[in-house]
Amino acid sequence: MRVEVNGIQINVVDTGPKDAPAVVFSHALGVTLEVWDAALAHLPDGLRLIRYDMRGHGQSDVPPAPYSMGQLIADAEGLLDVLNVRDAVFVGSSIGGMIAQGLAIKRLDQIRALVLSNTAAKLGVPAVWDTRMTQIRNGGLESIVVPTLERWFAPEFRATDEATRWGNAILDTDPRGYLGCCAAISGTDFYTPTSGLRLSCLGIAGGHDGSTPPDLVRETVALIPGSRFELMRRSGHLPCVDAPGKFAALLTGFLTDIGHLPNLRAPDGAQ
Repeated sequence: MRVEVNGIQINVVDTGPKDAPAVVFSHALGVTLEVWDAALAHLPDGLRLIRYDMRGHGQSDVPPAPYSMGQLIADAEGLLDVLNVRDAVFVGSSIGGMIAQGLAIKRLDQIRALVLSNTAAKLGVPAVWDTRMTQIRNGGLESIVVPTLERWFAPEFRATDEATRWGNAILDTDPRGYLGCCAAISGTDFYTPTSGLRLSCLGIAGGHDGSTPPDLVRETVALIPGSRFELMRRSGHLPCVDAPGKFAALLTGFLTDIGHLPNLRAPDGAQ
């Protein structure tokens, strides 16, 4: 369904009992909410699972770029208000992890705990993002697909149809939306505000992640006292894609540890 938030339509999929513990998923740059589908199939029954296309992506509106991180955070905030969500676990991948940090800083009533997957408090420097945006303006999104997949996935996984699918997802992204979110990442540094967070946090990194290397993820997660860090050695930037069962197992373990799975039963075949 599409929900109006901050003057735009946001595409959201909201499944499970509305009074159940909520888990919210925010995806990476250049993909859609479908990136979570394989991992969600391994989660326990009975949760309320909410995933959405951020502005400029998927079936959400593509307002004029550039975007600010504040706008992306306000989109998530407004969406959860419309859906009447409180005390959720927010799972963010890459730019989605930056949104997760910003939302937790702003609205602790909405966020009970964080899962920061393949993300950081600061991703690169403005010059790097300026170069990427110039490349896209000159050569289109086609010019970044191959190097992006090289950063995202281990060599053996890049040869699979699944990797090709997510390369096509980049091509299907509206260039205005991609560029808008690049600008948001470029202008964001959450090191100081994230260090002030006091909530349960799980950090996940991939051993083959060339976009957010494990040490970068570990450094960010360590800003939050008591946080937990997990390295998926054979995975890349999107472990929910290249190892969905293991990703879901880590998430389920974390939800169990923080008491977010009361009286729930894992589905048959869950890992």
